[in-house]
Amino acid sequence: MESTSDLVCYVFDGWEPLIRPASPKRDWMEATTDRFAYRCLPLAIANAHGWEILSPVGFRARWTGGNGVESVEIVADEGSTEHQIPVSLFGYGTFTFHIEGIIRTSPGWNICVGGPPNDAKDGVAPLGGIIETDWSPYTFTMNWRLTRPNHWVRFEKGEPFCFFFPVQRGALDGVKPVIRPIDEEPGLRDSFLAWSKSRDAHQKWMAETRPKAPSDTWQKLYFRGVQPDGSPGPEDHQSKIRLAPFEDSRPPDQRPAACPVDRGPAKAPPKPTYAFPPPPPETVIARRDWYLDVMQRQQSLSQLTGGIPRVADLSSDEFLEHFYAPSRPCVIEGALAGWPALERWTPAYLKARVGSPLVEFQGARNGDPRFELLKDKHKMRAPFDAFIDAIAEARSNDAYLTAYNSASNAAALAPLYEDLGDIPNVLTPGGGMLWIGPEGTFTPLHFDLTNNLLAQITGRKRLVLVPPSESSKMAHHRHVFSEVHDLEDPACLARHPQAANVRHFTVEIGPGDLLYIPVGWWHQVRSLSFSTMLTYTNFLWPNDVFGTYPEG
Repeated sequence: MESTSDLVCYVFDGWEPLIRPASPKRDWMEATTDRFAYRCLPLAIANAHGWEILSPVGFRARWTGGNGVESVEIVADEGSTEHQIPVSLFGYGTFTFHIEGIIRTSPGWNICVGGPPNDAKDGVAPLGGIIETDWSPYTFTMNWRLTRPNHWVRFEKGEPFCFFFPVQRGALDGVKPVIRPIDEEPGLRDSFLAWSKSRDAHQKWMAETRPKAPSDTWQKLYFRGVQPDGSPGPEDHQSKIRLAPFEDSRPPDQRPAACPVDRGPAKAPPKPTYAFPPPPPETVIARRDWYLDVMQRQQSLSQLTGGIPRVADLSSDEFLEHFYAPSRPCVIEGALAGWPALERWTPAYLKARVGSPLVEFQGARNGDPRFELLKDKHKMRAPFDAFIDAIAEARSNDAYLTAYNSASNAAALAPLYEDLGDIPNVLTPGGGMLWIGPEGTFTPLHFDLTNNLLAQITGRKRLVLVPPSESSKMAHHRHVFSEVHDLEDPACLARHPQAANVRHFTVEIGPGDLLYIPVGWWHQVRSLSFSTMLTYTNFLWPNDVFGTYPEG
């Protein structure tokens, strides 16, 4: 087996990996007093002990807390190249960078891959791996795992996201670890005790003299590679490591822009300057709310723009022009005619069709006023037929199979989707998220970050909708939720009197009805009977504004 390894990165036309020797610098180490963190030589060597790959795009990522691939949101900066944007592939809060290059090493050598050492990011952690690159014709991926739900993590363009270095395959297999008394190594005890004594003496001298020069505040024995008695240590001791950059053998006109050679401390963006002082934030907000209120009042003057109409037989163009583009709700009656589910979906049929596989639902909601905000804590599982038995004749908000459980229930509930049709003038095929619950289920006041189409199959529901122009009165709390849980509850309105007279609309939907709820419209939902319903977001037109929603 070769004792040294070649390291080659093969690229196709158009691949532009940004690879450089890793930097010993870290922002947090630069920020320590007198940059004392660099006195720890093992840290500095580890920082630079390999090559790092830089992100070709700036982006932010957030994990909703679920296990499906859809639980990770990735929002790239405007102008980013699509195939260079990280993607959610594996679920469980992970996202993946695809490496634009095939790394090859000499026979018997792997590469060790991970995140930049000693460079933690809040809310996300790199996943490491060992890859046999001496024979593999495959690219590899670099994966990160988000560790805190509903927390945005930012990666800048040009920020290192991958760190790698060659390791000899099988070297660890030959290691024979053993614990031995210190006296079995001649001279080790004396050397250690001498170092310990000198360290105590140095610390005593520090306390008594309080030296001002940073170089006097640490011993430097290990850093300089010398023994406690001052005799030289090994000749190959390293206090710095300088790795060679990748040479690009392509013709000059085919090479990408040069990769930045080093990273320095983070720099704050320049502050904007104004010809006139900007207005205070409260004035900006008041002006926005004034404008929204004026627009809503003007829309209410016309039957075409005020209220929530009930319509039928809309063409695709009519729905787009009158409702989707203007962000105006509507009820579309009779749109599901011919769907077998309308006749079949009784509790008995649902039990017989699905049987007893385990399904996930939201449970124990009655005892928690924040059950919707804390819905991850209310996830429960039960056989589907037992779940139906428990809710079929109930009047309760305690157990509810919701859209939030859709990813976990996809396989178990797949037979039910055979009873559904398509809505080709509005939606792309498939995509519905199922809701099943008893009379009395309640979803508190909130808004969604997508345009939604509700398809009522069994039973009836009553919804209260509030236009976005009333948001200043909604006691907007965390994420998309309001402290005003229920506009039909006098006690709730007594606690939030500003919401008592908001402009709102009450609608009921029954079997075969569709309700279009535009993004940003506040709504609460109450089941008036045993109910089955689906939520669709797969419209024929763009529905991706959730990625730019400002958290915090």
